[in-house]
Amino acid sequence: MLTDRYGVEARSVEQVPDAERYGRTRSLFTLWFGANMQVTTIVAGALAVVVGLDLPWAILSIVVGNLVGAVFMALHSAQGPVLGIPQMIQSRAQFGYYGAIVPIVLVLLMYLGYFASSSVQGGQALASWTGLPVAPAIAVLCAGVAALAVWGYRLIHIVQKWVSLVGALAFAVLTAGLLTGRPIGELWRSSGPPSAGTFLLAVSVAATWQLTYAPYVADYSRYLPRNVSRRAAFWYSYAGTSLASIWMMAFGAVAAATAADAFAGGSIDFVIRQSPVAHPLFYLVVIVGIAAVNALNLYGIFMSLTTISGVRRLGTSVRALVITCAAAVGALIAIVGKDDFLTNFLDFILLLAYFLIPWSAINLADFYLVRRERYDIGAIFDPDGMYGRVNGRVLAVYGVAVLVEVPFVNTAFYTGPMVARLGDADISWILGLAVAAVLYVLVTRRAERGVQAPVVPRPEESQA
Repeated sequence: MLTDRYGVEARSVEQVPDAERYGRTRSLFTLWFGANMQVTTIVAGALAVVVGLDLPWAILSIVVGNLVGAVFMALHSAQGPVLGIPQMIQSRAQFGYYGAIVPIVLVLLMYLGYFASSSVQGGQALASWTGLPVAPAIAVLCAGVAALAVWGYRLIHIVQKWVSLVGALAFAVLTAGLLTGRPIGELWRSSGPPSAGTFLLAVSVAATWQLTYAPYVADYSRYLPRNVSRRAAFWYSYAGTSLASIWMMAFGAVAAATAADAFAGGSIDFVIRQSPVAHPLFYLVVIVGIAAVNALNLYGIFMSLTTISGVRRLGTSVRALVITCAAAVGALIAIVGKDDFLTNFLDFILLLAYFLIPWSAINLADFYLVRRERYDIGAIFDPDGMYGRVNGRVLAVYGVAVLVEVPFVNTAFYTGPMVARLGDADISWILGLAVAAVLYVLVTRRAERGVQAPVVPRPEESQA
C-alpha cells in the first residue's frame, strides 16, 4: 500500500496497482461488523417501535429488513478487488464522466448527514463521560475522526477490527443487562398482527440502513488482491453487516419498548446504564465505535470530493485540509441539529432511499448483468473515453426510477397518493430497485453488446 513517510495513505481515487494489493476477505467481516456495532444503529432499531409496532413484530421487521437490504450492500463488495477503485467513481462507467456527478453529489449529502447524526451521538457520549458541554464535545470528537480519516484505509481497517472485538464484548454485557433488568416477557406477548403498512414501513427503515451503505463498500475492498474469491467477499461483508445490525437494532427496539422515556432521543446514558459496573469504560467503547464508523463517512466525503474535482491524487497536505474542512462542516450541522436528533434521523434515512437506491440498482446491474465485470479503467478517468461525458439514457433511467418512487413515499416532508391505499406502507425502495435495474438493462444491454475491456482480466479466484 502506497503511503507517505508518516504512514498516511497516498492514494485516493486512482486504481490500486496489483503490486500494492494485500489482505484477506475476512477483514471485510470485522470492518462491517464494527461499523454497525454502535449506538446510531441502536437508534435506527428503536424506530421500529416508534412507528407503532409491538416488540415481536419490531424484531421481525428488523431481521427481514436487514437480511434483504444486506444482499445489495454486499454485492458491491466484489467490485473493489475486481476494479481496484473506490465505489462512487465507478458511476462514471454508467452515467458518464460528468454525468456521475449527479449521484455523487447526492451521496456526498448522505455522508454529511450520517456524519452529523453519528457526531451527535458521539458528542453526547463524550459530554456524559467528561462533563463537557455537548457542542464542544461534538467538535472534539470530529477532530479525532478527521485524524483517523486522514491516515486512511489501513488504519481504518485496523481500528474497526478492534472495535468489532471489544464492541462485541461490551455490548454482550449491556445486552444482558437490558434483558435482565426489563419486563421483556410481558412485552413479548403481541396484541396481534400489525397493519401491513406499518410493518413494511419498519422493514423499509432496516433495509434502507443497509442499502445506504452501498456507496461505501468497494472503498474498503479495493486493496484486496484481484484474485480473491468474489463469493467470500460477498459473504464476509453480508455476515458482518447483517449480524451486527440485527443485534444493535434489536437492542434499540427493546430499549424503546421497555423504557421509552429514558431512551427518548437515543439516550447514550440509558445504554451505558445497562452495565452493572465500569461505566467509564463503556463510554469509551461507545465513543471509539462512533468515531470509527464516522471515519468511513469522512473518508467517503474525501473520495467524493476528489472524484468531482477530476483530480486523481491529492498530496498529503491537501488531503488533510479537505478532510479537516469536511469535518468542520459536519460538526456544525451536528451542533445545530442536535436537539431534534431522533425525528430528523428517521426522516433523513427514509429520504435517502429515494435517491440512492436507484443508483445502487444501476451500478449492480451494470457490473453483474451488462458488462459482467469488464471495464476499461483508463476510460473511467478520461472524459473523452468510451463511457462519454454524460450518458443521457442512464440519467433518464435514474430519473424515471426516482419518479416511480414518488407516489409511494411516506415521510414527514411528503406523503404520496398511494401510501394511504397501502395502509401507510412505504415500498418506494422496492420499486426503485426493480425499475432502475430492469430499465437500465433494457436500454444499455444492446448498446454495450460485444464491448470488451480486457484491461481488467478475471484470473482464477483464490479462497482467501
